[in-house]
Amino acid sequence: MKRFRNILFVVDPEKGCRSAFERAVLLAENNQAEFVVVDVIPRVSAGFRLRGGGTTAEELQAAATEQRLHRLESLIKPYEPRLGIQLKILTGTPYLEIIREVLRSNHDLVIRPPEDAGWFGRLFGSDDMNLLRQCPCPVWAVKCKGSGSFRRILAAVDVDESSLRPEEMRHAMNLRILEIAGSLALSEFADLHVVHVWDAIGEMLLRGTVVSTPDAEVSAYVDQVRERHANYLTVLLQEVTGILGADALDYLKPKTHLVRGEARRKIPTLARKIGADVVVMGTVGRGGIPGLLMGNTAEAILQQVDCSVLATKPPGFVTSVALDG
Repeated sequence: MKRFRNILFVVDPEKGCRSAFERAVLLAENNQAEFVVVDVIPRVSAGFRLRGGGTTAEELQAAATEQRLHRLESLIKPYEPRLGIQLKILTGTPYLEIIREVLRSNHDLVIRPPEDAGWFGRLFGSDDMNLLRQCPCPVWAVKCKGSGSFRRILAAVDVDESSLRPEEMRHAMNLRILEIAGSLALSEFADLHVVHVWDAIGEMLLRGTVVSTPDAEVSAYVDQVRERHANYLTVLLQEVTGILGADALDYLKPKTHLVRGEARRKIPTLARKIGADVVVMGTVGRGGIPGLLMGNTAEAILQQVDCSVLATKPPGFVTSVALDG
């Protein structure tokens, strides 16, 4: 299944990260996708001028653009026989210009190596986290280190606070996560793992001295909650079979993990335990809180994982970034 048709790769030629670029090229090949490589450079102040005249702001901007373009041409040269690659130099604030390019050209995936070598633990307020919060299409933050191929992909379904969004949106988000993760697993010939974290809310209170509910009733309640989540996971996989195809799901034979506890703790732990190379997860807009466009659980998970992350928004998400700013 060819999930991505128009891939945008964001590069910083000074930092390199060729392994991430090679992965992006391979994904574009496997998906027969359009492949665009961009670099974002700062805008030179319109009032810039050397003392005594000389180089103007426009000339300096043009020189910087030409220099970066030459670097991009060197980067893509070994791959040109394999696929067509378009090059663009954008000017301005990186995350804003990347999102505007997505809006202009209808990209369906952004791939970017992390801005900070410290990975996600220091990303809050950075261009990377702003991109994850605001970009309308999936964003794949690819670690520069690692082998050429992915062996294990972990799809985390229903990781945010379900009370913050309608049930239909939660279900649509989970289907999108599984569709992306399944398509990626097929492309990479990787093992697909699916995790769904659940908990029995109020169990400790029921077992406490205040409420004093018989243990048998509490245990029955916990079993019912677990069964409800297990049934939901089964239904979810059945529905994604209709999207990816029965043959694809039969080939993948996804390994399911129904884990009890807090998603923000259990998902990073499971990712480390199975040696996940990438976690596919959802982020969700929270109305009424300006600037906060990801759920608390999603951001807590991003802080803890040490593998690549592919994050997607729910269907219908609209970015607050304007096309013309």
